[in-house]
Amino acid sequence: MGQIATSPIYLQIETAMTAHRSLLMPTSYSVILAVSGTHLINDLIQFLLPALYPVLKTEYALSYFQLGLLTLAQQITACFLQPIMGLYGDLRPKPYMLAVSMAVVAVGVVMLALASSFALLLAAAAVLGIGSALFHPEASRVCRMASGGRFGFAQSSFQVGGNTGTALGPLAAALFVLPLGQVSTVWFGLLAVIGFVILIRIAGWFANHQRMLKSAGTPRAEGPQLSRQRLILAFAVIGALLLSKFVYIETFKSYYTFFLIERFGMEIRQAQTILFVFLGALAVGTFFGGPIGDRIGRRRVIWVSIVGALPFALLLPHVNLWGVIILSILVGLILSSAFSVIVVYAQELMPQKVGMVSGFVFGFAFGIGALGAAALGGIADLVGMQQVFNALSLLLFLGFLTALLPDIE
Repeated sequence: MGQIATSPIYLQIETAMTAHRSLLMPTSYSVILAVSGTHLINDLIQFLLPALYPVLKTEYALSYFQLGLLTLAQQITACFLQPIMGLYGDLRPKPYMLAVSMAVVAVGVVMLALASSFALLLAAAAVLGIGSALFHPEASRVCRMASGGRFGFAQSSFQVGGNTGTALGPLAAALFVLPLGQVSTVWFGLLAVIGFVILIRIAGWFANHQRMLKSAGTPRAEGPQLSRQRLILAFAVIGALLLSKFVYIETFKSYYTFFLIERFGMEIRQAQTILFVFLGALAVGTFFGGPIGDRIGRRRVIWVSIVGALPFALLLPHVNLWGVIILSILVGLILSSAFSVIVVYAQELMPQKVGMVSGFVFGFAFGIGALGAAALGGIADLVGMQQVFNALSLLLFLGFLTALLPDIE
Protein backbone atom coordinates (compact mmCIF):
# COMPACT_ATOMS: atom_id res chain seq x y z
CA MET A 1 0.00 0.00 0.00
CA GLY A 2 2.86 2.37 0.78
CA GLN A 3 4.34 1.68 -2.66
CA ILE A 4 1.05 2.55 -4.31
CA ALA A 5 0.77 5.79 -2.34
CA THR A 6 4.21 6.87 -3.49
CA SER A 7 3.96 5.73 -7.11
CA PRO A 8 4.14 8.40 -9.83
CA ILE A 9 0.68 7.53 -11.17
CA TYR A 10 -0.94 7.77 -7.73
CA LEU A 11 0.77 11.10 -7.07
CA GLN A 12 -0.43 12.46 -10.42
CA ILE A 13 -4.00 11.40 -9.63
CA GLU A 14 -3.81 12.90 -6.14
CA THR A 15 -2.42 16.18 -7.55
CA ALA A 16 -5.18 16.34 -10.14
CA MET A 17 -7.85 15.69 -7.49
CA THR A 18 -6.41 18.38 -5.22
CA ALA A 19 -6.31 20.83 -8.14
CA HIS A 20 -9.89 19.94 -9.05
CA ARG A 21 -11.04 20.60 -5.48
CA SER A 22 -9.20 23.94 -5.49
CA LEU A 23 -10.95 24.96 -8.68
CA LEU A 24 -14.32 24.02 -7.18
CA MET A 25 -13.97 25.88 -3.90
CA PRO A 26 -17.30 27.19 -2.59
CA THR A 27 -18.56 30.39 -4.14
CA SER A 28 -17.21 33.34 -2.14
CA TYR A 29 -20.26 35.60 -2.11
CA SER A 30 -18.58 38.18 0.13
CA VAL A 31 -15.73 38.66 -2.36
CA ILE A 32 -18.11 38.87 -5.32
CA LEU A 33 -20.27 41.39 -3.44
CA ALA A 34 -17.25 43.50 -2.46
CA VAL A 35 -15.90 43.59 -6.03
CA SER A 36 -19.37 44.34 -7.38
CA GLY A 37 -19.66 47.20 -4.85
CA THR A 38 -16.37 48.74 -5.95
CA HIS A 39 -17.50 48.32 -9.56
CA LEU A 40 -20.56 50.37 -8.61
CA ILE A 41 -18.31 53.10 -7.18
CA ASN A 42 -16.01 53.09 -10.22
CA ASP A 43 -18.79 53.28 -12.79
CA LEU A 44 -20.79 55.85 -10.82
CA ILE A 45 -17.75 58.14 -10.83
CA GLN A 46 -17.03 57.35 -14.48
CA PHE A 47 -20.57 58.37 -15.45
CA LEU A 48 -20.36 61.74 -13.72
CA LEU A 49 -18.69 63.07 -16.87
CA PRO A 50 -21.45 62.22 -19.39
CA ALA A 51 -24.05 63.12 -16.75
CA LEU A 52 -22.53 66.62 -16.78
CA TYR A 53 -22.76 66.98 -20.57
CA PRO A 54 -25.89 69.20 -20.59
CA VAL A 55 -24.15 71.60 -18.15
CA LEU A 56 -20.77 71.48 -19.90
CA LYS A 57 -22.35 72.00 -23.33
CA THR A 58 -23.86 75.29 -22.16
CA GLU A 59 -21.04 76.49 -19.90
CA TYR A 60 -18.20 75.83 -22.35
CA ALA A 61 -20.23 76.23 -25.60
CA LEU A 62 -19.36 72.69 -26.69
CA SER A 63 -20.67 70.96 -29.81
CA TYR A 64 -22.02 67.41 -29.85
CA PHE A 65 -18.75 66.38 -31.51
CA GLN A 66 -16.71 67.84 -28.64
CA LEU A 67 -18.88 65.96 -26.15
CA GLY A 68 -18.17 62.85 -28.19
CA LEU A 69 -14.44 63.60 -27.91
CA LEU A 70 -14.76 63.69 -24.12
CA THR A 71 -16.37 60.25 -24.25
CA LEU A 72 -13.59 59.12 -26.59
CA ALA A 73 -10.83 60.43 -24.30
CA GLN A 74 -12.38 58.62 -21.35
CA GLN A 75 -12.92 55.31 -23.13
CA ILE A 76 -10.07 55.05 -25.65
CA THR A 77 -7.53 54.72 -22.84
CA ALA A 78 -9.53 51.73 -21.61
CA CYS A 79 -9.61 50.33 -25.15
CA PHE A 80 -5.81 50.18 -25.43
CA LEU A 81 -4.78 49.64 -21.81
CA GLN A 82 -7.19 46.95 -20.66
CA PRO A 83 -5.94 44.08 -22.87
CA ILE A 84 -2.33 45.02 -22.03
CA MET A 85 -3.02 45.15 -18.30
CA GLY A 86 -5.02 41.94 -18.49
CA LEU A 87 -2.17 40.07 -20.23
CA TYR A 88 0.33 41.50 -17.74
CA GLY A 89 -1.88 40.21 -14.93
CA ASP A 90 -1.95 36.75 -16.55
CA LEU A 91 1.84 36.65 -16.64
CA ARG A 92 2.57 38.48 -13.37
CA PRO A 93 -0.49 38.72 -11.10
CA LYS A 94 -0.52 41.97 -9.15
CA PRO A 95 -3.26 41.77 -6.46
CA TYR A 96 -2.81 45.37 -5.32
CA MET A 97 -3.35 46.79 -8.84
CA LEU A 98 -7.07 46.94 -8.01
CA ALA A 99 -6.43 49.38 -5.15
CA VAL A 100 -4.13 51.44 -7.39
CA SER A 101 -6.91 51.68 -9.98
CA MET A 102 -9.28 53.26 -7.47
CA ALA A 103 -6.61 55.76 -6.41
CA VAL A 104 -6.28 56.84 -10.06
CA VAL A 105 -10.08 57.21 -10.29
CA ALA A 106 -9.98 59.48 -7.22
CA VAL A 107 -7.40 61.71 -8.92
CA GLY A 108 -9.54 61.81 -12.07
CA VAL A 109 -12.71 62.93 -10.31
CA VAL A 110 -10.85 65.73 -8.52
CA MET A 111 -9.44 66.87 -11.88
CA LEU A 112 -12.99 66.82 -13.31
CA ALA A 113 -14.23 69.02 -10.47
CA LEU A 114 -11.44 71.58 -10.95
CA ALA A 115 -11.26 71.62 -14.78
CA SER A 116 -11.85 75.08 -16.23
CA SER A 117 -11.41 74.49 -19.97
CA PHE A 118 -12.15 71.89 -22.65
CA ALA A 119 -8.49 70.77 -22.65
CA LEU A 120 -8.55 70.15 -18.88
CA LEU A 121 -11.84 68.30 -19.23
CA LEU A 122 -10.15 66.08 -21.83
CA ALA A 123 -7.28 65.41 -19.41
CA ALA A 124 -9.67 64.54 -16.57
CA ALA A 125 -11.59 62.22 -18.88
CA ALA A 126 -8.36 60.42 -19.85
CA VAL A 127 -7.29 59.93 -16.20
CA LEU A 128 -10.72 58.54 -15.33
CA GLY A 129 -10.36 56.17 -18.27
CA ILE A 130 -6.93 54.99 -17.08
CA GLY A 131 -8.35 54.17 -13.66
CA SER A 132 -11.14 52.18 -15.28
CA ALA A 133 -8.65 50.35 -17.51
CA LEU A 134 -6.63 49.23 -14.51
CA PHE A 135 -9.76 48.13 -12.63
CA HIS A 136 -11.84 45.98 -14.98
CA PRO A 137 -9.54 43.09 -16.06
CA GLU A 138 -8.30 42.33 -12.55
CA ALA A 139 -11.74 42.73 -10.98
CA SER A 140 -13.21 40.35 -13.55
CA ARG A 141 -10.44 37.85 -12.80
CA VAL A 142 -11.15 38.03 -9.04
CA CYS A 143 -14.87 37.39 -9.59
CA ARG A 144 -14.04 34.33 -11.69
CA MET A 145 -11.73 33.08 -8.91
CA ALA A 146 -14.49 33.55 -6.34
CA SER A 147 -17.22 31.98 -8.52
CA GLY A 148 -16.88 28.37 -7.35
CA GLY A 149 -17.61 27.36 -10.94
CA ARG A 150 -20.70 29.61 -11.26
CA PHE A 151 -18.96 31.81 -13.83
CA GLY A 152 -22.07 33.40 -15.30
CA PHE A 153 -23.50 34.26 -11.90
CA ALA A 154 -20.21 35.79 -10.72
CA GLN A 155 -19.74 37.83 -13.89
CA SER A 156 -23.33 39.06 -13.87
CA SER A 157 -23.03 40.07 -10.22
CA PHE A 158 -19.87 41.98 -11.09
CA GLN A 159 -21.52 43.67 -14.06
CA VAL A 160 -24.70 44.57 -12.22
CA GLY A 161 -22.60 46.56 -9.75
CA GLY A 162 -21.15 48.58 -12.62
CA ASN A 163 -24.50 49.07 -14.33
CA THR A 164 -26.08 50.15 -11.05
CA GLY A 165 -23.32 52.72 -10.63
CA THR A 166 -23.89 53.93 -14.17
CA ALA A 167 -27.64 54.15 -13.54
CA LEU A 168 -27.07 56.18 -10.38
CA GLY A 169 -24.87 58.63 -12.32
CA PRO A 170 -27.64 60.73 -13.87
CA LEU A 171 -29.66 60.55 -10.64
CA ALA A 172 -26.66 61.85 -8.70
CA ALA A 173 -26.25 64.54 -11.33
CA ALA A 174 -29.90 65.57 -11.11
CA LEU A 175 -29.92 65.68 -7.29
CA PHE A 176 -26.44 67.00 -6.51
CA VAL A 177 -24.22 67.92 -9.46
CA LEU A 178 -26.68 69.96 -11.55
CA PRO A 179 -27.90 72.12 -8.62
CA LEU A 180 -24.42 72.58 -7.09
CA GLY A 181 -22.34 72.76 -10.26
CA GLN A 182 -19.30 71.00 -11.71
CA VAL A 183 -17.11 71.53 -8.63
CA SER A 184 -19.46 69.41 -6.50
CA THR A 185 -18.14 66.25 -8.21
CA VAL A 186 -15.10 66.49 -5.91
CA TRP A 187 -17.21 65.01 -3.09
CA PHE A 188 -17.50 61.77 -5.02
CA GLY A 189 -13.78 61.34 -4.41
CA LEU A 190 -14.79 60.15 -0.93
CA LEU A 191 -16.52 57.18 -2.56
CA ALA A 192 -13.25 56.38 -4.34
CA VAL A 193 -11.46 56.37 -0.97
CA ILE A 194 -14.01 53.86 0.37
CA GLY A 195 -13.47 51.73 -2.73
CA PHE A 196 -9.71 51.90 -2.21
CA VAL A 197 -10.04 50.54 1.35
CA ILE A 198 -12.29 47.68 0.20
CA LEU A 199 -9.91 46.74 -2.61
CA ILE A 200 -6.94 46.61 -0.23
CA ARG A 201 -8.81 43.84 1.61
CA ILE A 202 -9.70 42.10 -1.67
CA ALA A 203 -6.04 42.23 -2.72
CA GLY A 204 -5.16 40.24 0.41
CA TRP A 205 -7.75 37.58 -0.50
CA PHE A 206 -6.44 37.54 -4.08
CA ALA A 207 -2.85 36.98 -2.93
CA ASN A 208 -3.90 34.18 -0.56
CA HIS A 209 -5.94 32.51 -3.30
CA GLN A 210 -2.94 32.59 -5.64
CA ARG A 211 -0.77 30.94 -2.98
CA MET A 212 -3.35 28.18 -2.47
CA LEU A 213 -3.52 27.42 -6.19
CA LYS A 214 0.25 27.36 -6.46
CA SER A 215 0.65 25.01 -3.49
CA ALA A 216 -2.06 22.72 -4.91
CA GLY A 217 -0.19 22.48 -8.22
CA THR A 218 -3.26 23.45 -10.24
CA PRO A 219 -2.78 22.45 -13.89
CA ARG A 220 -2.96 24.95 -16.74
CA ALA A 221 -6.54 25.52 -17.88
CA GLU A 222 -7.34 24.25 -21.37
CA GLY A 223 -9.95 25.71 -23.71
CA PRO A 224 -11.97 24.05 -26.48
CA GLN A 225 -9.96 22.45 -29.26
CA LEU A 226 -10.58 25.02 -32.00
CA SER A 227 -8.37 25.75 -34.97
CA ARG A 228 -6.63 29.12 -35.14
CA GLN A 229 -9.02 30.22 -37.92
CA ARG A 230 -12.10 29.26 -35.89
CA LEU A 231 -10.74 31.09 -32.85
CA ILE A 232 -10.07 34.23 -34.90
CA LEU A 233 -13.57 34.05 -36.40
CA ALA A 234 -15.12 33.65 -32.95
CA PHE A 235 -13.37 36.74 -31.60
CA ALA A 236 -14.23 38.70 -34.77
CA VAL A 237 -17.91 37.88 -34.21
CA ILE A 238 -17.59 38.83 -30.54
CA GLY A 239 -16.12 42.15 -31.67
CA ALA A 240 -19.06 42.76 -34.01
CA LEU A 241 -21.57 41.92 -31.27
CA LEU A 242 -19.82 44.28 -28.86
CA LEU A 243 -19.86 46.99 -31.53
CA SER A 244 -23.62 46.68 -32.02
CA LYS A 245 -24.34 46.63 -28.29
CA PHE A 246 -21.96 49.29 -27.04
CA VAL A 247 -22.30 51.89 -29.77
CA TYR A 248 -26.05 51.68 -29.12
CA ILE A 249 -25.71 51.92 -25.34
CA GLU A 250 -22.96 54.58 -25.32
CA THR A 251 -25.04 56.72 -27.67
CA PHE A 252 -27.95 56.43 -25.24
CA LYS A 253 -25.72 57.30 -22.29
CA SER A 254 -24.27 60.36 -24.01
CA TYR A 255 -27.23 61.71 -26.01
CA TYR A 256 -30.52 60.24 -24.74
CA THR A 257 -31.18 63.37 -22.67
CA PHE A 258 -30.63 65.56 -25.75
CA PHE A 259 -32.97 63.34 -27.81
CA LEU A 260 -35.69 63.75 -25.16
CA ILE A 261 -35.10 67.51 -24.89
CA GLU A 262 -35.08 67.97 -28.69
CA ARG A 263 -38.11 65.78 -29.39
CA PHE A 264 -40.36 66.40 -26.38
CA GLY A 265 -39.09 69.75 -25.07
CA MET A 266 -38.23 68.32 -21.66
CA GLU A 267 -36.21 69.99 -18.92
CA ILE A 268 -32.74 68.64 -18.16
CA ARG A 269 -33.71 67.11 -14.80
CA GLN A 270 -36.71 65.30 -16.27
CA ALA A 271 -34.57 63.92 -19.09
CA GLN A 272 -31.89 62.80 -16.61
CA THR A 273 -34.54 60.93 -14.60
CA ILE A 274 -35.72 59.04 -17.70
CA LEU A 275 -32.09 58.23 -18.52
CA PHE A 276 -31.81 56.80 -14.99
CA VAL A 277 -34.78 54.52 -15.74
CA PHE A 278 -33.11 53.22 -18.92
CA LEU A 279 -29.80 52.63 -17.14
CA GLY A 280 -31.62 50.92 -14.28
CA ALA A 281 -33.12 48.52 -16.82
CA LEU A 282 -29.58 47.79 -18.03
CA ALA A 283 -28.56 46.86 -14.48
CA VAL A 284 -31.53 44.52 -13.97
CA GLY A 285 -31.05 42.80 -17.32
CA THR A 286 -27.34 42.31 -16.67
CA PHE A 287 -28.01 40.42 -13.43
CA PHE A 288 -30.24 37.79 -15.04
CA GLY A 289 -28.17 37.15 -18.18
CA GLY A 290 -25.27 35.33 -16.52
CA PRO A 291 -27.23 32.83 -14.36
CA ILE A 292 -29.54 32.04 -17.29
CA GLY A 293 -26.44 31.44 -19.44
CA ASP A 294 -25.12 29.01 -16.80
CA ARG A 295 -28.35 27.01 -17.15
CA ILE A 296 -29.34 27.08 -20.82
CA GLY A 297 -26.08 27.97 -22.58
CA ARG A 298 -24.39 31.28 -23.31
CA ARG A 299 -24.84 31.17 -27.08
CA ARG A 300 -28.63 31.04 -26.68
CA VAL A 301 -28.64 34.03 -24.34
CA ILE A 302 -26.53 36.02 -26.82
CA TRP A 303 -29.06 35.19 -29.55
CA VAL A 304 -32.07 36.27 -27.50
CA SER A 305 -30.37 39.33 -26.04
CA ILE A 306 -29.20 41.18 -29.11
CA VAL A 307 -31.68 39.99 -31.74
CA GLY A 308 -34.59 40.06 -29.28
CA ALA A 309 -34.07 43.76 -28.60
CA LEU A 310 -34.18 44.65 -32.32
CA PRO A 311 -37.96 45.10 -32.89
CA PHE A 312 -38.34 47.29 -29.79
CA ALA A 313 -35.30 49.38 -30.78
CA LEU A 314 -36.73 49.90 -34.29
CA LEU A 315 -40.01 51.21 -32.85
CA LEU A 316 -38.52 53.40 -30.12
CA PRO A 317 -37.79 56.64 -32.09
CA HIS A 318 -41.30 56.73 -33.60
CA VAL A 319 -43.65 56.58 -30.60
CA ASN A 320 -44.86 59.08 -27.99
CA LEU A 321 -43.07 59.86 -24.71
CA TRP A 322 -44.59 57.00 -22.72
CA GLY A 323 -43.88 54.64 -25.60
CA VAL A 324 -40.25 55.79 -25.63
CA ILE A 325 -39.94 55.16 -21.88
CA ILE A 326 -41.52 51.69 -22.03
CA LEU A 327 -39.57 50.59 -25.12
CA SER A 328 -36.29 51.91 -23.69
CA ILE A 329 -36.89 49.77 -20.58
CA LEU A 330 -37.54 46.68 -22.70
CA VAL A 331 -34.48 47.33 -24.87
CA GLY A 332 -32.32 47.90 -21.80
CA LEU A 333 -33.52 44.71 -20.09
CA ILE A 334 -33.02 42.49 -23.14
CA LEU A 335 -29.87 44.00 -24.61
CA SER A 336 -27.94 44.18 -21.34
CA SER A 337 -28.30 40.46 -20.61
CA ALA A 338 -25.67 39.72 -23.28
CA PHE A 339 -22.56 41.37 -21.89
CA SER A 340 -21.67 39.19 -18.91
CA VAL A 341 -22.47 36.15 -21.04
CA ILE A 342 -20.15 37.38 -23.82
CA VAL A 343 -17.37 37.94 -21.27
CA VAL A 344 -17.66 34.39 -19.88
CA TYR A 345 -17.99 32.88 -23.38
CA ALA A 346 -14.79 34.67 -24.45
CA GLN A 347 -12.99 33.56 -21.27
CA GLU A 348 -13.93 29.95 -21.99
CA LEU A 349 -12.44 30.22 -25.47
CA MET A 350 -9.05 30.97 -23.87
CA PRO A 351 -9.26 30.10 -20.13
CA GLN A 352 -5.48 30.18 -19.79
CA LYS A 353 -5.54 33.94 -20.53
CA VAL A 354 -8.55 35.17 -18.55
CA GLY A 355 -7.06 38.60 -17.85
CA MET A 356 -6.11 39.32 -21.45
CA VAL A 357 -9.47 38.13 -22.77
CA SER A 358 -11.37 40.14 -20.15
CA GLY A 359 -9.25 43.17 -20.98
CA PHE A 360 -9.94 42.72 -24.70
CA VAL A 361 -13.70 42.44 -24.19
CA PHE A 362 -13.94 45.40 -21.80
CA GLY A 363 -11.42 47.49 -23.70
CA PHE A 364 -12.90 46.86 -27.13
CA ALA A 365 -16.43 47.40 -25.83
CA PHE A 366 -15.58 50.75 -24.21
CA GLY A 367 -13.36 51.87 -27.09
CA ILE A 368 -15.72 51.05 -29.93
CA GLY A 369 -18.64 52.51 -27.96
CA ALA A 370 -16.74 55.76 -27.47
CA LEU A 371 -15.67 55.95 -31.13
CA GLY A 372 -19.23 55.34 -32.23
CA ALA A 373 -20.61 57.94 -29.82
CA ALA A 374 -18.08 60.54 -31.02
CA ALA A 375 -18.87 59.82 -34.68
CA LEU A 376 -22.63 59.93 -34.11
CA GLY A 377 -22.23 63.17 -32.15
CA GLY A 378 -20.58 64.72 -35.20
CA ILE A 379 -23.40 63.45 -37.41
CA ALA A 380 -25.98 64.86 -34.96
CA ASP A 381 -24.38 68.32 -35.35
CA LEU A 382 -25.23 68.07 -39.06
CA VAL A 383 -28.60 66.29 -39.20
CA GLY A 384 -30.03 66.52 -35.67
CA MET A 385 -30.22 64.07 -32.79
CA GLN A 386 -33.61 62.66 -33.80
CA GLN A 387 -32.21 61.45 -37.13
CA VAL A 388 -29.32 59.73 -35.36
CA PHE A 389 -31.73 57.87 -33.06
CA ASN A 390 -33.87 56.88 -36.07
CA ALA A 391 -30.91 55.04 -37.60
CA LEU A 392 -29.26 53.77 -34.40
CA SER A 393 -31.25 50.54 -34.10
CA LEU A 394 -29.87 49.27 -37.43
CA LEU A 395 -26.69 48.37 -35.54
CA LEU A 396 -28.52 45.54 -33.80
CA PHE A 397 -28.83 43.62 -37.07
CA LEU A 398 -25.21 42.60 -36.41
CA GLY A 399 -26.65 40.30 -33.75
CA PHE A 400 -27.44 37.75 -36.48
CA LEU A 401 -23.68 37.06 -36.69
CA THR A 402 -24.18 35.00 -33.51
CA ALA A 403 -24.90 32.10 -35.90
CA LEU A 404 -21.15 32.00 -36.65
CA LEU A 405 -20.10 31.48 -33.03
CA PRO A 406 -18.86 27.91 -32.32
CA ASP A 407 -20.92 25.87 -29.88
CA ILE A 408 -18.36 25.14 -27.13
CA GLU A 409 -20.74 24.08 -24.35
